[in-house]
Amino acid sequence: MLDILLVNDDGIYSNGLIALKDALLEKFNARITIVAPTNQQSGIGRAISLFEPLRVTKTKLADGSWGYAVSGTPTDCVILGIYEILKKVPDVVISGINVGENLGTEITTSGTLGAAFEGSHHGAKAIASSLQVTSDHLKFREGETPIDFTIPAKITANVVEKMLDCDFPCDVVNLNIPEGATEKTPIEITRLARKMYTTHVEERVDPRGRSYYWIDGYPILEEEEDTDVYVVRRKRHISLTPLTLDTTIKNLEEFKKKYERILNE
Repeated sequence: MLDILLVNDDGIYSNGLIALKDALLEKFNARITIVAPTNQQSGIGRAISLFEPLRVTKTKLADGSWGYAVSGTPTDCVILGIYEILKKVPDVVISGINVGENLGTEITTSGTLGAAFEGSHHGAKAIASSLQVTSDHLKFREGETPIDFTIPAKITANVVEKMLDCDFPCDVVNLNIPEGATEKTPIEITRLARKMYTTHVEERVDPRGRSYYWIDGYPILEEEEDTDVYVVRRKRHISLTPLTLDTTIKNLEEFKKKYERILNE
């Protein structure tokens, strides 16, 4: 039986977790364990709670099943899931389905990718799955516009099946699904774009005259054609980017020849 650990940085009550669990159970004979943060943890990257205690609470989910809520980060969830809840490394760690794309080199700030990288670090096959959501639909966070994760969950389960069957030679699969995708939407293998958003800082003033700041940005649409940003946002295709834990520069030998002598002079 396949052991699958599900994590989601949107929190333990994310509908993406339930939809993904259901899609996986339709396809696999699997034991699925859900471990997710108690609260929203987007943008936390691969942070680990080293200086504060963590609590794990068995929690009843919307479909009546049970999961484990962790008072920490998505990476904490993976570590506790492996070493305290499962007591072993699962076959697969799946992080998602995240609300909003995780594209470009900015994935280093993503809690979704942080959990997937942590799973791979401990020896599991790992995939991060994210769904593009336009700003008009972000009202769901206030309960106004629920998102249907059914098709994205089936797409993710199909990719997991192929990843396991073919033993993809990468550490993490970063899957990004455009809004409105179907199971027939083409999947393209891509590389990371340089940026997903522009960077913008807005200064405001509080009632006491002190400045405070909001950091945000605007989606980038124009990128090179083989990048994840272009494929998802311009072509409306599914992007699959194979990632590695080893972020060492690719042309290391060339770099060494050019700079090692200079560094030692």
